[in-house]
Amino acid sequence: MTDETDYVPPQVWTPKQGNGGRFANINRPVSGATHDKELPVGRHPLQLYSLATPNGVKVTVMLEELLAAGHAGAEYDAWLIRINEGDQFGSGFVGVNPNSKIPALMDRSGPEPVRVFESGAILLYLAEKFGAFLPKDAKARTEALCWLFWQMGSGPYLGGGFGHFYAYAPTKIEYAIDRFAMEAKRQLDVLDKRLAEVEYLGGAEYSIADMAVWPWYGALMQGAMYGDSATFLQVEEYRNLKRWTDAIAARPAVKRGRMVNRVMGEPSSQLHERHDAGDFDTKTQDKVGAESAT
Repeated sequence: MTDETDYVPPQVWTPKQGNGGRFANINRPVSGATHDKELPVGRHPLQLYSLATPNGVKVTVMLEELLAAGHAGAEYDAWLIRINEGDQFGSGFVGVNPNSKIPALMDRSGPEPVRVFESGAILLYLAEKFGAFLPKDAKARTEALCWLFWQMGSGPYLGGGFGHFYAYAPTKIEYAIDRFAMEAKRQLDVLDKRLAEVEYLGGAEYSIADMAVWPWYGALMQGAMYGDSATFLQVEEYRNLKRWTDAIAARPAVKRGRMVNRVMGEPSSQLHERHDAGDFDTKTQDKVGAESAT
């Protein structure tokens, strides 16, 4: 074992400065705003405040899929929230999401603005608002919702558990990595067996269940998160999950949704803010950088 074995928890826990690894600057044991800052508001009814983490990608993919399906009312402004800089603790953001996590959505299409936070809740809200990407049949709808909530419950074990201890923790702890690698592989096996039976997680229809699961587990299958974790977890074993991952990755709306609010990767894949469909052609960071250089 490579972890320390002599740590004894104190009777009363107190936070330590500089003991949070990569995210030490934003970790704190209390909620609420740290500073006053209003959120910007664009011209569309839907205002999204987010970052292209897996949870953020869920919602931008959903919005782009809605637009691709002809739902003009799904036009949106996407504002970048830089969580490493503490934007999520501004008073305006906390007013939309008291939990200070991205993504957060304001729907200004009605007489009174409606706030929606938690990525799964946003997907469900949009599916019901537009009558799309959630089966009408009661049995199929229930199946899709089961997989949506499966992801909401399982994701923290992949991200905050496996991802944190494998990639981000300041100390490599064998017990923690083994514990969460075991659970990550069990989850991959759950998905692989389901997708051996059906085309999409909810059954025959592409739905918000797939949009919720894909940014996490699809990205893992593609080797796009946590360094070399795909090799470490031997993801090539999950052939049905690979088929599903590739099929969804090929969807044009998914390709666009992955770009919105992205600040990492190739400049051509980064659209820091999105206010119009034409922004994908004119305002990605490679084009913005080229304009700045002239």
